[in-house]
Amino acid sequence: MPKSFAPLRALALALAASLLPLPATADMPLTYVSDGRALFHLSAPDFWQVRSGGPRALTPPGSDEARLINRVIGFEPEAEPGVWVGFMSPNGVSTFAQAEDYLRNIGKSVVSDPELREQSRIRIGGLPAARYVGTGRRDGNAVAFTAVLVDLPGSRVAISLAVVEMGARPELVEDINSIYASFRAAN
Repeated sequence: MPKSFAPLRALALALAASLLPLPATADMPLTYVSDGRALFHLSAPDFWQVRSGGPRALTPPGSDEARLINRVIGFEPEAEPGVWVGFMSPNGVSTFAQAEDYLRNIGKSVVSDPELREQSRIRIGGLPAARYVGTGRRDGNAVAFTAVLVDLPGSRVAISLAVVEMGARPELVEDINSIYASFRAAN
């Protein structure tokens, strides 16, 4: 990796290492609902904006093919552009293999030129999860990303993507960790 990308690699590794169980410190509780059924709960840190959106079609850069994106809950720190964390649980995605395919299809809309650096199995909220860490570009800027797939009860998978631009304040990783630490399946 070129020397200029060393800080980005360090940020990517911090994101990868950070998704370990921590006490939940995020303060605004949220619930992801699909088809009238609560699927999971999580919390937003103080001073982070939360936006949600229903199903819509997005066209990745350089493509003519629109892809259906299910409801997304997105988090962004109020004072830091270039940091984003999103969660979704697409209908019909019930296995990690299906979630990987879904992520591959929509990922180009979020991160271009992705380069996977690490993948591992972890647990999020006590549930089996898969984590993929890498680097890429977003809006022309170098980014580190972490994608997480969580096996939910009832044949569903939660998909999350955290994207951090190079130059973002490293302490924001703690806020991102608190979001993942707060994740719990709705039983």
